[in-house]
Amino acid sequence: MPDDIVAQLRSRAQFWGRGNSYEDFAVGQVFRHHWGRTLTQGDNVLFTTLTLHYNPIYFNEEYARAEGRSGLVVCPLLLFGTVFGLSVEDLSEIGGPFLGVDDLTYARPVIVGETVYAESTVTACRTTESRPDYGIVTWRTRGHTVAGETLIEFTRSNLVRKRDG
Repeated sequence: MPDDIVAQLRSRAQFWGRGNSYEDFAVGQVFRHHWGRTLTQGDNVLFTTLTLHYNPIYFNEEYARAEGRSGLVVCPLLLFGTVFGLSVEDLSEIGGPFLGVDDLTYARPVIVGETVYAESTVTACRTTESRPDYGIVTWRTRGHTVAGETLIEFTRSNLVRKRDG
């Protein structure tokens, strides 16, 4: 995009006031992300096809049943991406570079048709001298069923813009 178009788009951009700033986070604070998401067969087949995850347990129901599953298994990376996505509005929507994921664990296979929910706990907040207009926030995110059964957990960190940054 030519620079003048980028400048024009930026000048028209409006901040909607969504998301949280660095100052809004405190260690121990819990966010229960409100949407939830049912993982469908279409989601799973499309995701596995687009990402070349050609394990038949994800798209061949007879094969999945022969392997002892009650139905098609959701690709673990689709589960991860969905739970991560559920957390974005509360944790990192206002922007800031994503710094990484650690300690990713899956509790059990998820079957197509299950609905996942997410919650995140702030585990660390700190400032950084290299980016004074941002802070670093770390969360432990858990994806779970409506009954509270854990399906996936991971820790992630982002640079989060400060309110006056």
